[in-house]
Amino acid sequence: MVPTPISEKAFSRGLLDVLIRAGLIAVLVIFCFQIFSPFLDLMLWSFVLAITLYPLHLRLKGVLGNKDGLTATLIVLIAISILMVPVYLLGTSLVDSVERGMHMVKSDSFHVPLPPDAVANWPLVGKPLHNLWTQAVTDLPDLVEKFIPQIKGVSLSLLSKLAGVGMGLLLFIFALIIAGIFIAFGESGQRSALQIVSRFCGPAKGPKIAELCTATIRAVALGVVGIAFIQMLLVGIGFVFMGIPGAGLLALAVLLLGIMQLPATLITLPVIVFVFASEGASTATIVFAIYVFVAGLVDNVLKPLLLGRGVDVPMPVVLIGALGGMVTSGILGLFIGPVILAVGYRLFWQWVEDQGQEPGPDNQGQT
Repeated sequence: MVPTPISEKAFSRGLLDVLIRAGLIAVLVIFCFQIFSPFLDLMLWSFVLAITLYPLHLRLKGVLGNKDGLTATLIVLIAISILMVPVYLLGTSLVDSVERGMHMVKSDSFHVPLPPDAVANWPLVGKPLHNLWTQAVTDLPDLVEKFIPQIKGVSLSLLSKLAGVGMGLLLFIFALIIAGIFIAFGESGQRSALQIVSRFCGPAKGPKIAELCTATIRAVALGVVGIAFIQMLLVGIGFVFMGIPGAGLLALAVLLLGIMQLPATLITLPVIVFVFASEGASTATIVFAIYVFVAGLVDNVLKPLLLGRGVDVPMPVVLIGALGGMVTSGILGLFIGPVILAVGYRLFWQWVEDQGQEPGPDNQGQT
């Protein structure tokens, strides 16, 4: 019995129905993304914080009588309290720097020292730099007036960056609050995440992929961002107690270098040299130099302890994620970028390894 062929009209109608449904779904997805896009970075950072802090929640929950809401609230309050330390350092440092600058301008006590003769012998830039420095000593107002457009551009850019840092810190606090809500419903959220991943990757690979993503997020959040934050606190405390000008800004620079996987000694060594040059060798300066130098190397001790427990991610992936995140999403992207790129990197290599393990047509049926 010959099967009846599908008529061309019925095939066209079925294809049209499929295209209409796909178009409606695409329009719905686009509208949903446009509505959700202003909150994308905030929600991503909230998920990262929730996944990172959830093991701490499990440890404290038993002590606090298995109360999820109380435990999550306590974790958020402690995290915000710790976050206020660098915010306070940054704010006071910025205010002190502005006040000192205004006082020097009003009292006319700002004087540029004469350039050393050795500067003129530097290759390429020696003579232009020496002439510019000499003009700053002899006729500073004329030099400032000459470079007013450049100074204005740099000042506006600096103010914009400072505003971005303040907005990033504010978003970080909101992300902590939202992460606390996620943590309070951690068990149901974990089940939902596993169902979503299993729906995309299949019930066999779903749990494995979910575990890989969780481990990568915790490893990078603790081993990169967490270590950089601890290092910033240790170095910043030393700067504040020693009365270093711009202590908060220097501590923030240590944080940025730590996230970008660059050594903090790029900041600590010049500060140590500045302290010895300005105050000389004494017990206080020697203790400060030793403390700050050791604090600048603390990441070498903490990285094997924290990053080694999770999934190892190459440094270029973290560096590219930090720089790309900062360019696309500002100060908040500096934290989110390494985590998201690390997850994508690990998922890609997991896919490559799975492809190599899948049985092909040549080895099917072999024992």
